[in-house]
Amino acid sequence: MFGRILLIALVATFLAWTVLTRAVDGAGPAQVYIVKPGDTLWSIAATRYAGDPREGVWKLQQRNHLAGTTISPGQRLVVPAS
Repeated sequence: MFGRILLIALVATFLAWTVLTRAVDGAGPAQVYIVKPGDTLWSIAATRYAGDPREGVWKLQQRNHLAGTTISPGQRLVVPAS
Protein backbone atom coordinates (compact mmCIF):
# COMPACT_ATOMS: atom_id res chain seq x y z
CA MET A 1 0.00 0.00 0.00
CA PHE A 2 2.77 2.45 0.93
CA GLY A 3 4.57 1.59 -2.32
CA ARG A 4 1.56 2.53 -4.42
CA ILE A 5 1.14 5.85 -2.63
CA LEU A 6 4.83 6.59 -3.11
CA LEU A 7 4.63 5.67 -6.80
CA ILE A 8 1.57 7.90 -7.33
CA ALA A 9 3.31 10.78 -5.53
CA LEU A 10 6.42 10.38 -7.70
CA VAL A 11 4.40 10.28 -10.92
CA ALA A 12 2.38 13.34 -9.86
CA THR A 13 5.58 15.23 -8.99
CA PHE A 14 7.14 14.32 -12.33
CA LEU A 15 4.07 15.44 -14.27
CA ALA A 16 3.87 18.74 -12.37
CA TRP A 17 7.58 19.35 -12.93
CA THR A 18 7.19 18.65 -16.66
CA VAL A 19 4.28 21.07 -17.04
CA LEU A 20 5.97 23.84 -15.05
CA THR A 21 9.31 23.63 -16.84
CA ARG A 22 7.66 23.71 -20.26
CA ALA A 23 5.84 26.93 -19.30
CA VAL A 24 9.11 28.71 -18.48
CA ASP A 25 11.25 27.49 -21.36
CA GLY A 26 11.09 30.80 -23.17
CA ALA A 27 8.95 33.60 -24.46
CA GLY A 28 8.01 31.69 -27.59
CA PRO A 29 9.40 31.80 -31.09
CA ALA A 30 11.52 34.75 -32.09
CA GLN A 31 9.66 37.45 -33.97
CA VAL A 32 11.13 38.70 -37.22
CA TYR A 33 10.55 42.27 -38.35
CA ILE A 34 11.18 43.28 -41.96
CA VAL A 35 12.46 46.84 -42.15
CA LYS A 36 10.28 49.23 -44.15
CA PRO A 37 11.44 52.44 -45.85
CA GLY A 38 11.74 55.19 -43.25
CA ASP A 39 12.19 52.80 -40.31
CA THR A 40 14.94 53.39 -37.79
CA LEU A 41 16.06 51.27 -34.87
CA TRP A 42 14.62 53.99 -32.65
CA SER A 43 11.17 53.86 -34.29
CA ILE A 44 11.09 50.05 -34.17
CA ALA A 45 12.17 50.03 -30.52
CA ALA A 46 9.62 52.71 -29.63
CA THR A 47 6.75 50.61 -31.04
CA ARG A 48 7.96 47.25 -29.71
CA TYR A 49 9.19 48.10 -26.19
CA ALA A 50 7.63 50.06 -23.35
CA GLY A 51 9.54 52.87 -21.72
CA ASP A 52 12.80 54.38 -22.95
CA PRO A 53 13.54 53.26 -26.56
CA ARG A 54 17.31 53.33 -25.92
CA GLU A 55 17.17 49.95 -24.19
CA GLY A 56 15.15 48.55 -27.11
CA VAL A 57 17.69 49.90 -29.61
CA TRP A 58 20.47 48.21 -27.63
CA LYS A 59 18.56 44.90 -27.55
CA LEU A 60 17.97 45.05 -31.31
CA GLN A 61 21.64 45.82 -31.96
CA GLN A 62 22.86 43.00 -29.71
CA ARG A 63 20.44 40.36 -31.00
CA ASN A 64 21.09 41.18 -34.67
CA HIS A 65 24.87 41.73 -34.31
CA LEU A 66 24.69 45.29 -35.61
CA ALA A 67 27.80 47.44 -35.27
CA GLY A 68 25.82 50.67 -35.58
CA THR A 69 22.30 51.91 -36.07
CA THR A 70 22.17 51.72 -39.87
CA ILE A 71 19.44 49.44 -41.24
CA SER A 72 18.10 49.00 -44.77
CA PRO A 73 14.60 48.42 -46.15
CA GLY A 74 13.95 44.72 -46.60
CA GLN A 75 16.44 43.76 -43.88
CA ARG A 76 15.19 41.12 -41.45
CA LEU A 77 15.61 41.91 -37.77
CA VAL A 78 15.02 39.41 -34.98
CA VAL A 79 13.04 41.20 -32.27
CA PRO A 80 13.91 39.85 -28.80
CA ALA A 81 11.30 39.69 -26.08
CA SER A 82 11.00 42.73 -23.87
